[in-house]
Amino acid sequence: MKTSLLLFVVFFITIATSAQKITQKPNFILIVADDLGYGDLGMNGSKQIPTPNIDRLAAEGMNFSNGYVSAPVCSPSRAGLMTGRYGVSFGHDNNLGGTQPGFDPQYLGLPLTETTIAKRLHNLGYTTGLIGKWHLGYEPQFHPLKRGFDEFWGYTGGGHDYFEWKSNGKGYKAPIECNYKTPQPITYITDDKGDECVGFIKRHKNKPFFLFASFNAPHAPMQATAADLKLFENIKNLKRRKYCAMVYRLDINVGKIMDAVKKEGLEKNTLVVFISDNGGPVYSNGSINAPLNGQKGILLEGGIHVPFIMNWKGKIRAGTTYENPVISLDFAATFFELAGGEKTDNVKFDGVNLMPFILKENTNIPHQSLNWRFTISAALRDGNWKLIRLPDRLPMLYNLAEDISEQNDVALQNLDRTKAMLKTLGNWDVHLPHPVFLEGYKWKARQLHLYDVTYPLVQPK
Repeated sequence: MKTSLLLFVVFFITIATSAQKITQKPNFILIVADDLGYGDLGMNGSKQIPTPNIDRLAAEGMNFSNGYVSAPVCSPSRAGLMTGRYGVSFGHDNNLGGTQPGFDPQYLGLPLTETTIAKRLHNLGYTTGLIGKWHLGYEPQFHPLKRGFDEFWGYTGGGHDYFEWKSNGKGYKAPIECNYKTPQPITYITDDKGDECVGFIKRHKNKPFFLFASFNAPHAPMQATAADLKLFENIKNLKRRKYCAMVYRLDINVGKIMDAVKKEGLEKNTLVVFISDNGGPVYSNGSINAPLNGQKGILLEGGIHVPFIMNWKGKIRAGTTYENPVISLDFAATFFELAGGEKTDNVKFDGVNLMPFILKENTNIPHQSLNWRFTISAALRDGNWKLIRLPDRLPMLYNLAEDISEQNDVALQNLDRTKAMLKTLGNWDVHLPHPVFLEGYKWKARQLHLYDVTYPLVQPK
């Protein structure tokens, strides 16, 4: 009798444990690089910068060869990441700068009408953490701890010094904030962020978590360690040398995160995503977007077409490539549905859950078209055709299937298509709300100038 009872108990525990494993919610790690050039990863053809860990993330997961962000600069791109919606659909069009005349500083941030994916996951039982850059509002109401994050180690601005913070500092020397310990002095901020991410994973490994690993590398200021600079001493251009060293150190810390996931036995239950918030600002930080034309701040491919990787052991087949266009807005929708959330009239995303497409449960394409609007410019990608609208010239049209470097404007050779796409883009544009804040007007002329600059389209040796 005792033996039978014992066997029953063991059987019951086994069944209960198996059921728990099946229904356990996945963890999510969103790794975001800052101003990373598309061409500055080994997987994308870089011959100068070894990036074995980011390359491994793709080799053991899926690389999305047509991955986009929703804006070509930091703050509106991150607004899209955090909400799963186009920032322009709720007035978050511009980068955060000083309050412009006629605007209210209380609206200078991610509008409070919007719900972040951190908040949605928190409501679904997740522990949520942000390590690093926020850049979605400085006023108290915009603080990450009020927008769904349980833990925060980082800064609310758009960039930071890599070696130092000051208790009374401003801008890049602003103090590091932390709500779970007294923040330590910076060693090298990319390393410190990697360490804090590992700590978050260890602390919360026993329940579902969402970690936003928000690096500022390789965003300005261009600062690298002496040891890393020495590794690239063969590169004569000092700015490029610093940039390469910063990307190399970023890659090491992506490796730290991956190793922590493996060490804690979380690989089969953790979806890891890697992306850059926009393209590299070629001439200001030394990045290279080759073979893409353009850079941060504009809607040529180099500003919005970014490295885009998803890795989930046992769920996403290793070494695969997905070629249909996807966008960073898809992450929030994907995380939400995988966590058990249900879309309703009050839960709306412009992105879609990518898993059915990845698993080939849905054989359609995620997006027939993608739209962008940023200050002076707007763009529409429809299939392989892309149209860009600027204030001082005729619209430009490119066939990306044949011309990924956007060297051949074929608008006049395809007038019917150009007119139709321009009308579609215009109809979308005029139904968008007014921006709730603006950057200084001087940025508009700078952005327009960037469309006339020549960019490197091949990798340096």
